[in-house]
Amino acid sequence: MNRLERAREYEQTHKEEISEKDRPVYHVSPATGWMNDPNGFSFYQGKIHLFYQYYPYATKWGTMHWGHYVSDDFIRWAFMPAALAPDEEYESGCYSGSAIETEDGKHLIMYTAHLEKEAEAAPHMIRETQCIALGDGRDYVKYKGNPVLTSADLPEGSSKADFRDPKIWRENGKYYAVIASMAADQSGQLLLYSSDDGLSWQYEKVLEACRNEYGEMWECPDFFRLDGKAVVIVSPMHMREKKPEFHSGHNVIAIVGSCSERTFDFVRENIQNVDYGFDFYAAQTMEMPDGRRVMTAWMQSWAASNCQPLHAKWFCMMTIPRELSVRNGRIIQNPVRELKKYRKNKVVYKGYNLVGTEELDGICGRSADIEVTVRTEASECTEFKMLLAADDNICTEILCNLESEMITVDRSCSGLRHDIVRRRQFKFNKADDIVKFRVLLDRFSVELFVNDGEQAFSMCLYDTPQSAERIFFASDKPVKLDVEKYDICI
Repeated sequence: MNRLERAREYEQTHKEEISEKDRPVYHVSPATGWMNDPNGFSFYQGKIHLFYQYYPYATKWGTMHWGHYVSDDFIRWAFMPAALAPDEEYESGCYSGSAIETEDGKHLIMYTAHLEKEAEAAPHMIRETQCIALGDGRDYVKYKGNPVLTSADLPEGSSKADFRDPKIWRENGKYYAVIASMAADQSGQLLLYSSDDGLSWQYEKVLEACRNEYGEMWECPDFFRLDGKAVVIVSPMHMREKKPEFHSGHNVIAIVGSCSERTFDFVRENIQNVDYGFDFYAAQTMEMPDGRRVMTAWMQSWAASNCQPLHAKWFCMMTIPRELSVRNGRIIQNPVRELKKYRKNKVVYKGYNLVGTEELDGICGRSADIEVTVRTEASECTEFKMLLAADDNICTEILCNLESEMITVDRSCSGLRHDIVRRRQFKFNKADDIVKFRVLLDRFSVELFVNDGEQAFSMCLYDTPQSAERIFFASDKPVKLDVEKYDICI
């Protein structure tokens, strides 16, 4: 039995040991064991495919495989057998990559083969190369000509050990891939490659580079054109805090600009944080047949990746898929519209006069979609607060300071049993005397969207008991609220 067969047999048996009530309702979690980066997020033969970095045998990072789900609508996901396992001499792990439908109807995966071994010339050798697998949406066969890109295809001075995460697309009749690399200055660079057939690749240029300005190595790059702009999304490692936009550690940033179609000369216009939350990394996008650009990401941080629930049989999730647009030079993101099909049990308050701290009848739960509009006209209110996933002793707090236009998210009292980041702030824009919030609760997580997607904030709540389902609203002075709450029922 080879590694892929073993993984498929294991996951098929052990995923049945995890009950639906022990999983998120509408967020993707691994079949069993561990997941990290989303991979191969793509539309193929009428289905949405989402692969992911996967170690089925334990709830911790291990030898990387590719897990696999498919969906018709981004919300209901069907399990598929593991797609890739490291079973070739050029790989000790199948690392991140992407996928695309070829002109002849195949599903082409481009992934990083990570090879790590002891070597005579050095105590430890790491090499990363790029490989191809072709399949039918269920089973994938690795290309006999692998690896298709090696260190021989790198520009001078680039690291042979840090060359990973290809993102593939088609444009003007050719295949292109942008791949993360470590430059000679020990910071990230994005390398552009092209191909006529998706199998034979050639180096084109450095598309973008960190130049030691935003973190160190750049991981999980993405490139696309949207609303008349060119966008690069990348996950920098080891950033230093740049208040109020970027936090210390691993971030995800979007670089919005312009880029010529023939020469790919990229010009920066704006750089922003994609998600201000505790748990968001390795974002990847795909394009739907209707033209929508949709993004998902790993809803976890590396710094807290060992802080898993006791006796867990799975660990880590993906964010809700988000529709992207560009407004005023910034990326805007909102949950995919398909989520609204699963809204049930509507509860509405219009123009509610909030005084102090209150619970609103019917506004509660841990699998919910809640829209809140704070109307500050003719109000002296300076602070508005939401307490989520609460009981008498536990809550997660979202505090909006209307004077400083800062939002503070605090999970210190959420039931955490680990010494991890508990509090973070970010800037928002208050316009027309209103602030809008959309909150997605899903058992083990919260995702917050501010002002129709201008900012997003993602976090996990693994240690919060499911019985903590009360929601409170609070203000320092009377203020009017509009609230719509729905249960999400799959």
